[in-house]
Amino acid sequence: QVQLVESGGGLVQAGGSLRLSCAASGSIFRINAMGWYRQPPGKQRELVATVTSSGSTNYADSKKGRFTISRDNAKNTVYLQMNSLEPEDTAVYYCNAEARSKPWDIWNNYWGQGTQVTVSS
Repeated sequence: QVQLVESGGGLVQAGGSLRLSCAASGSIFRINAMGWYRQPPGKQRELVATVTSSGSTNYADSKKGRFTISRDNAKNTVYLQMNSLEPEDTAVYYCNAEARSKPWDIWNNYWGQGTQVTVSS
């Protein structure tokens, strides 16, 4: 099993910045893509950004330019730098990873417990 633990959420004023971290631990053979999703109040979960093990990134269009995803493979950790935050960015942010615990395992999808980000106007 793989566990994902997010940190770095909190309350920030509009225009401010936050950096989220997500560390994977447990029985890890290999991690493929890692990413961030978010769920605003009363809405469905949506993609923020993903990054592959080789560093290729993908962003939801509305996040390009303000959010930056990065990854430290040695630490099994993914980061999300969020700048120029807006009240509309208020959401629970979830970390996601596609991983194998053993060489013969299929790829499994794992989620963190989520971290709250609140942006005040």
